[in-house]
Amino acid sequence: MKRPVRIIAIALILCGVCVFSVSHPATGLVQDELTSPRLIALKKALEAGDRTALESFWQEVTRTGAPLVEPIAGDDRNVLLTFLWRAKEETRNVIVFGGVAGQEFGKNQMARLLDTDLWYRTYRARTDARFSYHLSPNDSLVPFEKIDLKDQKAVLQRTSTFKTDPLNPKTYLGLPPPSLVELPGAPPQPWIKRSPEVAAGKIEEKRVRSTILSNERKVWVYTPPGYNATGMPYGLVVIFDGFAYTLMVPTPVILDNLLAKGLIPPMIAVVLDNPTPTSRNTEMACNPRFADFLASEVVPWVRENYHVTKDAGKTIVAGSSFGGLAATFAGFRHPEIFGNVISQSGSFWWKPEADAEHEWLTRQFVTSPRLPVRFYLDIGLMETGATPDNGPDMVVVNRHMRDVLLAKGYFVHYREFNGGHEYLNWRGTFADALLALVGKDGGASKTQ
Repeated sequence: MKRPVRIIAIALILCGVCVFSVSHPATGLVQDELTSPRLIALKKALEAGDRTALESFWQEVTRTGAPLVEPIAGDDRNVLLTFLWRAKEETRNVIVFGGVAGQEFGKNQMARLLDTDLWYRTYRARTDARFSYHLSPNDSLVPFEKIDLKDQKAVLQRTSTFKTDPLNPKTYLGLPPPSLVELPGAPPQPWIKRSPEVAAGKIEEKRVRSTILSNERKVWVYTPPGYNATGMPYGLVVIFDGFAYTLMVPTPVILDNLLAKGLIPPMIAVVLDNPTPTSRNTEMACNPRFADFLASEVVPWVRENYHVTKDAGKTIVAGSSFGGLAATFAGFRHPEIFGNVISQSGSFWWKPEADAEHEWLTRQFVTSPRLPVRFYLDIGLMETGATPDNGPDMVVVNRHMRDVLLAKGYFVHYREFNGGHEYLNWRGTFADALLALVGKDGGASKTQ
């Protein structure tokens, strides 16, 4: 599979209309006054006339990296995170974008330390945070709400000032690569890296034509090591968003690693591409035709060409963001096909345009009898911004969906992580989802 030319733009489009409105800080901004102990000491040294203090500071940061991570007296759950920028040209502003900073440009401008080349911004963050971010010097400050997110050129132009933090050696996938923060308490992600000792399954690229949707798309089919077309049928997981769940969430690697440890039964994975970036929001917004395509065309095609189960209890449908919404709707509409649902940061705020009330799908579960479907739901605690049409935030709607499902008697494994709306977190929790629903230990506790 070819590497995307601009992963950041495509990833933003994949996450749909909520990508620029749902990742805001779960922890506090503390910029009103200088709070970083190291910067307070530096400022005092400069004001006392120590001309070497600034260069010594930059030399130390070059060795140790940024952002600065400093303890808070009497608080072992949180730290101070201070982002830094060394201005080498005329600088009007510097923005911290993403993660603990959120995505509101005007509220995340760095301050300049005296008349030096040092710009900074400090946040309070929990010690279990994991997120990515960009720095944007001389940013236009144009809100993303004024950008057509379906227009890739417009997105690329708006993000043209985004930079990798030159003081942070840790990065994630993207062009430019976003910088990465993983604090010591962040949950481990042990299943995302390939080991030479672990046998690899086979990946085939196919195409599936849909009569229901009148389109065609690529699919990637993973078969486990030692795949055999006879004997016990394999479990099946159907996943959305093509390259995202082969590259950014390395599904084949995760499956190989879990299988090698004997933690899940052998499974076949089918990862569906989107015909176009703009078709995603139309197909995945609780679209009955898309759900019928999955149940009446995709799954029968897989069963015809691969040795997979016909047991809904061993079949999973999975996705993130709008994909999480679509997976949940597929389980709701076709429980005879999909007995397990993985929703990662599902966009449950969604409503039809004509509806005045948000959370349409959650309301359907309220008024419908319990179905034979099991659920894994997760959400990031930094996903607390308003959603379209001033809807409730992502944390609220995911907790609400959890509560409704539990009240109706469904099996629900629910998880919250301290991060934003991004594959950086979903790549770790995807393994947790598989373990919860089909793990050999019978699944973990209902809520977490």
